Amino acid sequence: MFARPLIALFAACLTLALSAPAVLAADAAKPASHDTDSAKAGDFAKLPPFPADKTVHQTAQIGGKTLNYDATVGSLPVRDAKGKVTADVMFIAYTVPGKDRPITFALNGGPGASSVYLNLGAIGPKRVKFGTAGDSPSDPATLIDNAGSWLDFTDIVFIDPVGTGFSRARVPEDEAKKDFYSTDTDIQYLSRIIYDWLVKNDRLMSRKYLVGESYGGFRGPRITHYLQTQLGVAMNGVVLVSPYLDPGASENGDLSPLPWMLTLPSIAAANLERQGKLTDAAMASIIAYTRGDYVTDLLKGHSDPAALDRIVKRVTELSGLDPTFVRRSGGRLETQAYLREVYRSEGKLGSRYDSNVTEWDPFPFAPEQRTNDPLLDSIIAPTTTAMVNFITHTVGWKFDARYNALSYEVNRLWDRKGSERGSVQELRQSVAIDPKLRVLIAHGWDDLSCPFMASLLIVDQMPMMGDAHRVQVKEYPGGHMFYARLDSQTALRSDVMAMYAAH
Repeated sequence: MFARPLIALFAACLTLALSAPAVLAADAAKPASHDTDSAKAGDFAKLPPFPADKTVHQTAQIGGKTLNYDATVGSLPVRDAKGKVTADVMFIAYTVPGKDRPITFALNGGPGASSVYLNLGAIGPKRVKFGTAGDSPSDPATLIDNAGSWLDFTDIVFIDPVGTGFSRARVPEDEAKKDFYSTDTDIQYLSRIIYDWLVKNDRLMSRKYLVGESYGGFRGPRITHYLQTQLGVAMNGVVLVSPYLDPGASENGDLSPLPWMLTLPSIAAANLERQGKLTDAAMASIIAYTRGDYVTDLLKGHSDPAALDRIVKRVTELSGLDPTFVRRSGGRLETQAYLREVYRSEGKLGSRYDSNVTEWDPFPFAPEQRTNDPLLDSIIAPTTTAMVNFITHTVGWKFDARYNALSYEVNRLWDRKGSERGSVQELRQSVAIDPKLRVLIAHGWDDLSCPFMASLLIVDQMPMMGDAHRVQVKEYPGGHMFYARLDSQTALRSDVMAMYAAH
């Protein structure tokens, strides 16, 4: 977040600032065009059409029972004001026969991420192994039943934004940037896709929910508010997984204590976990220190000569780092520096998304990290292979194109104007508009990309607006994709079920 911004992206990420060479992003992303002249406007109209929607019947063991469901791969068009199709958006819908079932729409983040991570990792009926310590990109990308799926209590529609998955723009790059790769237009067309799916499938009267991960968590409140006030569709509940809600909170670390307050508890959580001592009670004490003596001593600066000594002593205890390193950092632990330092003696790097997931550092003697994030690079192969095989082979939705699980090209083109203020304003407004709307914000303790402390502070500053439990923050062992750990996934499922049952 405060590291030198070079690659800004994730499958489930905020507008990340990863310490890796900019050339990685350029090399990793080649536009998935059908020919080299596709930048010409006329060529886009000649793109082969998407296949017709295709449905297969499947079963899975979920919630201790055998669940029969339909899996549908399909698409919806995006049209401009004149009715011209400007993009095709692919979705995967899982539905169970029966009356009065809720419907949940799911989005990941990036910008530039498809919904594969929530689908095959968190809440879909099948899962592939990725995102935990020891996972290998070359492990068999075999789908298994996902016992932690939400499908037994809600139908689910996973949406791939334009430029991700197989979803594509039908206009040249400059128009696509304006129509799809910017903060406001992204919210508008994705909201319309949700509306159109509900109308097409006669589900407007269903109870409706939205789940967004990381930048999808940034999208969540804005889509909810736009649907409420512009398209006339009200969500019953919103689940924000590792959300990126307020970019401003991590800025100006030279003066503001906030950037250091946000990450210290996650660093401490990772240290506790390495010792087998991570508990809610232990974290409550760390949160209290962060809100109290830590921020107070940071603000005192040179006005209290003993403040730095107190900070160094306590931060050294919490982080497990060498006290000399902590003192040279002023007790302000910059994320990427920490991730190299904590594993330097082992020749490894920690991941920004879960600092206890590591890989070998291929350039251990370089002054700065020269490789991309350990976890980020390792999840592309298993998720892409599993998803493409599911879509094209299992379901039989045949399409000849590259599947973008994580598009660096979309992220490069993204216009971030309008994202600076975050989504807290829409979060507050949506809750104020609807006295029955419930919001669950879920984080992994170890996540340094979208740290839980930010959401905790944001919610604590919100006015009560009735029932204090309508907006909750929950934390679980793990990192950005804490659901990759089965115990944390089970706990998330239980908390979400309780929220759905409240309606």
